[in-house]
Amino acid sequence: MSEPPITLYRLQACPFCERVVRTLDDLGVDYRSRFVEPMHSERDIVKRLTGKRTVPAIVDEGTGVTMSESANIVAYLERTYGSDGTDADRGAA
Repeated sequence: MSEPPITLYRLQACPFCERVVRTLDDLGVDYRSRFVEPMHSERDIVKRLTGKRTVPAIVDEGTGVTMSESANIVAYLERTYGSDGTDADRGAA
């Protein structure tokens, strides 16, 4: 079985992260969670990926998208994986 294309970087009990988790679950999108350091200054892995130390952050290897900010992530997921998503949004020809 292959790894899911989406990796979600998150904190335990973070309401913004949980918003993204709910959206992923509602859309039936497979993902893997990576819990990050609770200290903002120690979230180097997230900074290397997105340029910021904020969570949530996602990396979608299926489309090449890396982003942070829960509202942006939710909009992206709904546009790309929701019922209104098109093949172009998913990177298909």
